[in-house]
Amino acid sequence: MHTEFLMGNEAIALGAIAAGVNLISGYPGTPSTEVLETVAKHRRENQYVEWSVNEKAAMEVAAGAAYCGARVMVTMKQVGLNVASDPLMSLEYIGVKGGMVILVADDPGPISSQTEQDTRHFSAFSKLPCFDPSSAQEAYEMVQEAFEFSEKYGTPVFFRPTTRVCHGYASVLVRDAEEYTVHEPEGFVKDSKRWVIFPRLSYQNHIKIEARNEELSEVFSGYGRNRIYPADEADASLKKGIAAGGISFTYAMEAREAIGRVRLFQVATPHPFPEKKALEFLEGLDEVLCLEELDPVIERELTYICGKYHLPVRIYGKCSHHVKNAGENSRDSVAEDMRKFLGREQTEEKTQDAFPAPPKLPVRPPVLCAGCPHRASFYAVKKAMKGKKTIFCGDIGCYTLGNAMPLDMVDTCLCMGAGLGIAQGVGRIEPDTSCFAFVGDSTFFASAITGVVNAVYNQAEMTLVVLDNSTTAMTGHQPHPGTGRTMMGQMTERVNIEAVLRGIGVQVVETADPLDHEAAVECVKKTAAQPGVKAIIFKSPCIAVVKPSDVLKVEEARCIGCKKCVKELGCPALIIKDGKVCIDDGLCTGCTLCSQICPVGAIGGGQNE
Repeated sequence: MHTEFLMGNEAIALGAIAAGVNLISGYPGTPSTEVLETVAKHRRENQYVEWSVNEKAAMEVAAGAAYCGARVMVTMKQVGLNVASDPLMSLEYIGVKGGMVILVADDPGPISSQTEQDTRHFSAFSKLPCFDPSSAQEAYEMVQEAFEFSEKYGTPVFFRPTTRVCHGYASVLVRDAEEYTVHEPEGFVKDSKRWVIFPRLSYQNHIKIEARNEELSEVFSGYGRNRIYPADEADASLKKGIAAGGISFTYAMEAREAIGRVRLFQVATPHPFPEKKALEFLEGLDEVLCLEELDPVIERELTYICGKYHLPVRIYGKCSHHVKNAGENSRDSVAEDMRKFLGREQTEEKTQDAFPAPPKLPVRPPVLCAGCPHRASFYAVKKAMKGKKTIFCGDIGCYTLGNAMPLDMVDTCLCMGAGLGIAQGVGRIEPDTSCFAFVGDSTFFASAITGVVNAVYNQAEMTLVVLDNSTTAMTGHQPHPGTGRTMMGQMTERVNIEAVLRGIGVQVVETADPLDHEAAVECVKKTAAQPGVKAIIFKSPCIAVVKPSDVLKVEEARCIGCKKCVKELGCPALIIKDGKVCIDDGLCTGCTLCSQICPVGAIGGGQNE
């Protein structure tokens, strides 16, 4: 054993490797992404890693390997589970032979997601066991235990870290390489009565699943990570208790050191709920405060148990508004909630060398990077369609930021790939509206192709704009089918977006460089005027994966101070200093878009002096 300083996601990945994982598949999504990337970096010879085209494909690939007896992991964020839910819901009834851990990283806040979605509900909905780690160290150990439970009970299991567990750093005690488990899959054994889902089989397996989950509730009551603090006899004197799970438990433990003695229950397996352990915790208590992210899962389980066993214990939390019912918890918010509940005063630590309170940070909304080709694409469409009734349906990715002023080019954004369907729906109700749908290259492969097929088949009137920047930019520049490279570093055939569109039946497909402004505008005008489904591929690499050109400069003598470049583009490299526009050398990438729209040609140069 040795100690490493690890991000929570790295700890989970190393735990999976130590458990002998044979295959890991997934789709990138913050805060889960680094798990698969770390396995790819440290994988052993017999371990296969892939970024699948989407979460559904990842789930099915992993299921196939688990049918062979392999230990597998699938990674995604909470909204990705929606995409994977179709195979998941049937997979539970089929079961697995090898251990299968479904890592779903929840994003309270939300910090980088469309929704605050609590995977613990999905665990109960799909009748799958769920493990909820509270720290990087626990995540490292718990993921190995999750594989063991999965294999023993022949079922996939959820592993549900939240953002602060995923992205927090800590010193983690890990196994040495020679201590790793080596797992040899048995191979696929044909048995249609087991692997082919039929109504009769589902009915029989449903009965078994319910019995298994009752057993697991008992087993989890004895599982060492469902713990009660303190565990000594003096505990009986305490009349108020705290129940917590995930990172909220870690915060509660920290607050407990400052606030003082209180009975504390860690719920590490929210489903099936450890009922007997909960009864042990509730014994002798009058009131309990539940601290959790995101929904009142623990709170409702304890309320149910109190009713079932006629316990005179009042349960508080989100439902009772003793704890906020949206957003992530923090160490400070948990400490404050506990103080109020326990009726204890806040004690401020005072030191002789106390530092003054720092000033509040300025509000900095996210923006497209300086030189981002998406800015040029949006601007070209905006200029081309000026004065016409249009709707611009957006999607999930960096280009969602096209909604910000001054571009204001994202009218709708629902989920990955949905912009195509929304554009078609609007077009059916408002035929006089020119409907555009924007989608990135990675999202095109992940979830937009179906929408294009639907549009062609149903003879829609719309313009698809594919923003092809040759990477999956927002989640960290992962490869996708259009890059010609796999996660394991192998070179492969690039899937050509234009060829896919033409193969589907899109007759008009144009490719343009968005950074050639005049040509891009003309391309949009010409293409949008065509009937039926048409597509524009704006192809220009993300500025994070190419070497920037020399920076531009504003010639003060020629600048008329109209500020058109600032007002229409919103590029962060364009700044106003002493009332005049100038270019920040540290941000400019030399994309030249601003120089192309300057009415007097005052922006140019490109050579550092």
